[in-house]
Amino acid sequence: MSKWNMIINVGRCENCYNCVIADRDEHVGNDFPGYAAPAAAVGDSPIRILRRAQGSAPMVETTYLPVMCNHCDDAPCIRYAGDAIRKRDDGIVIIDPVKARGRKDIVGSCPYGAIVWNEEQQAPQTWIFDAHLLDQGWRQPRCQQSCPTDVFEAVKLDDAAMTQKAAKEGLRALKPDLATKPRVWYRGLERWETCFVGGSVSAKVRGVVECIEGAEVTLSQGGKPVATTATDGFGDFRFDNLPKDGGAYRVDVSHAHGSAWGECVLGESVYLGELRLVPAAKDRHTDV
Repeated sequence: MSKWNMIINVGRCENCYNCVIADRDEHVGNDFPGYAAPAAAVGDSPIRILRRAQGSAPMVETTYLPVMCNHCDDAPCIRYAGDAIRKRDDGIVIIDPVKARGRKDIVGSCPYGAIVWNEEQQAPQTWIFDAHLLDQGWRQPRCQQSCPTDVFEAVKLDDAAMTQKAAKEGLRALKPDLATKPRVWYRGLERWETCFVGGSVSAKVRGVVECIEGAEVTLSQGGKPVATTATDGFGDFRFDNLPKDGGAYRVDVSHAHGSAWGECVLGESVYLGELRLVPAAKDRHTDV
């Protein structure tokens, strides 16, 4: 049987909040019996945009991560709440607006923090994939409809086809160690989970400091090379997809104008700053 899945393209989110606003527009003050009670005008949104800033000026990368109900096939909230939450045949999780009334304890059952408390209705609520619209024939929820950068992609596939698609396209889920079998997938999740080491290479050429293009840069750890790259037209280099808290790294730069090196201990992403090439002793007179 075909089931709904949501694919989120991490690198495309620009934090415009259209998805959050569209969800609020759809649900605040609107009652959808059997699906959700009216959302509160004031309170937490079931769709959140998390922010991560890496590096330092001028090499800074900001990543935004939309997070919502994952509509897990092995949902901890369902195991906890009993018949107050149900799983539809099409994969969508619904918190019953009547049976869950007064159950503030349900909020803490989601390890993704995707359930919010509606004080006005005295009910726990989450993002329902706009199931009320899909049941009317819509092919996409409001968050996808309103997104200007195509962050969201709702697809309805059987489990085997979705598993194949995820493997082929490198789609991944949040917190896989939880084994909740989520139906929300992320493309480019490494931008959120990994770090980079970068820097800028320069040299003094005929008395003028210039950016150096084409310098060979080697990243090493524990004395063993990990990766190599070359500087671009601005003298910049960057090594991506490094693990958080990855430990000590060394960068060695070589070029006809000389060599340089830098070191760091990687917790979060690191910009090493300007690495000035030092000419070999026999050539130093040509660069001063």
